[in-house]
Amino acid sequence: MSLPPRQRRPRPTTTDDPSSSSSSYSKLEKPDRSDDEDARDAKKGLSWFLPLFALGTLRYMSVTSNIIHDCDEVFNYWEPLHYLIYKSGFQTWEYSSQFALRSYLYLLFHELVARPASWVFSEDKVRVFYAVRLFLGIISVITETVLVVALSRRYGKRLASYTLAMLCLSSGCFFASTSFLPSSFSMYAMTLSSALFLLRRHALAVSVAAAGVIIGWPFSVLAVLPLTSYCLYKRFKQVFISAAATSLVILGLSVIIDHYFYKRWTSSVFNLLVYNVVGGGESHLYGTEGPLYYLRNGFNNFNFCFILALLFLAVLPIAKKKYAPDLLVIVSPIYIWIAFMSLQPHKEESTAVVFLCHWLSSFAMPFLNVTTSPIKWFLYPVYPLICVAAAAVIESFPDLFRDNYNPDHNYFLVMAAKIIRPIVLSFILCASHSRTFSLINGYSAPLEIYKHLEHHDDTGPGSVLCVGSEWHRFPSSFFVPDYVGEVRWLDDGFRGLLPIPFNNTLGGTAAAPPYFNKKNMAADEQFLRDVDACTFLVELQLQRPYPTRGSDMSKWEVLAALPYLDRELSPAKYRSFFIPYLWQQKNVFGLYKLLRRIPQ
Repeated sequence: MSLPPRQRRPRPTTTDDPSSSSSSYSKLEKPDRSDDEDARDAKKGLSWFLPLFALGTLRYMSVTSNIIHDCDEVFNYWEPLHYLIYKSGFQTWEYSSQFALRSYLYLLFHELVARPASWVFSEDKVRVFYAVRLFLGIISVITETVLVVALSRRYGKRLASYTLAMLCLSSGCFFASTSFLPSSFSMYAMTLSSALFLLRRHALAVSVAAAGVIIGWPFSVLAVLPLTSYCLYKRFKQVFISAAATSLVILGLSVIIDHYFYKRWTSSVFNLLVYNVVGGGESHLYGTEGPLYYLRNGFNNFNFCFILALLFLAVLPIAKKKYAPDLLVIVSPIYIWIAFMSLQPHKEESTAVVFLCHWLSSFAMPFLNVTTSPIKWFLYPVYPLICVAAAAVIESFPDLFRDNYNPDHNYFLVMAAKIIRPIVLSFILCASHSRTFSLINGYSAPLEIYKHLEHHDDTGPGSVLCVGSEWHRFPSSFFVPDYVGEVRWLDDGFRGLLPIPFNNTLGGTAAAPPYFNKKNMAADEQFLRDVDACTFLVELQLQRPYPTRGSDMSKWEVLAALPYLDRELSPAKYRSFFIPYLWQQKNVFGLYKLLRRIPQ
């Protein structure tokens, strides 16, 4: 009896069978994930609580302990905000209606918090200052939390956790997160737009990026080009309509608000771009730097995290199946932004206040031997992206040795790479935390010394607070009590154009005072010539062979004095990082003093 021929079982025709495709399915050839699959796998990522709690804790520390790194933050943003609320404050030439380089739309965004805070804390302007800082910290927490959660849903918990750790403890992010600067606002926008891009909300991502460019810093348009271009490529019509509508609305609102304050039809966004890009700013007036300027600055603020971030492109060919194209789109602004800024002989936004603050604060900040630059805010927009790129490189260490076709090959090297990952991350975090502590402990005296003024109101109203060469560390009028009638600069030999109080007689924000110019030439009105009119004096006394005004104890009494790290006499390796015991022993300190004139 013969058996029937063996019949082959027919192949199932359902699409769920991987073999039904034209090529075999492999781990390296996964199809694109759908939105539904992303939603189902959302629970596999980090929860919202961990990044909210971790970032909230660290950003609150930044709110309360962050120093002011650049006097441009004070004179171009804190002082005009103080004027909007209290009708007093210093004005820079950029806010003269003749030039109108600064946008009041950006200030009004912060006034939404500052004005209600001024009602609640009617007699304590310092609390208003910290209320605005808290507002900035909250924005930072929200945007960075969304980024971390988006990373965890797309690339797993490990990459998200590494990014979260560096966002929390890196010196650059710690200080930039609560700085009242347009570049920080652009940083918030870039962080949120990157997160929305990873969550496949392309139209919303580009709209947020556009808002960051227009409200914050117009030059950051270069940093958002990769994300914008890719989103337009994916969904042109939807993205274009959303971004165009957002841009037109915000630009129109900016023009209307500028007209209200400057009393003429103008656009501060357009004026700033023309001044810096077309050449009207004569940037040679404000100094030039070498091509490695921002590379040194990036290393200062992120140490080896910055180097790892720059190595992302070198790792990408090995990990491209994981990170290309989306993560590449996210981190590519790092290279574009640094390259653009480094290729310019002039490294600053071409304004006198920015230059003066850079030049003067170079004597005030502790830095490694590789650079003498202060913490610069021109790299702020890409700070969180540096953390993402570095985290991706660390997470990819085992991939450098793994053979997908032979799992046992280089097994020990793969295991060693996995062990090295937390070691490298821990080293970066410790170095960052140490640097943050060094800056805070060495240079917080200016913020703290002005707080002592509120305890000496017995001098009566109309007192005059005088500041000489320390004008660039003035923390803003929010730290000057109402009984102090005015703050005046003393002539210590500086010949650049300094900020001068808003002139209500000439029209306040609409005024075009004749003493302002864009040539960085000093004005006679900027100095107080009669030193005897000073009631209080703020100055830094260092161990130098020449006397200061406050050293004459027959004329002045010391009301408060706090240590201030002397950069020139302190060794670089000890002043740059906070090492317990050695930091206090090896460094040299001056005294930041608040003095009061002794009645004669």
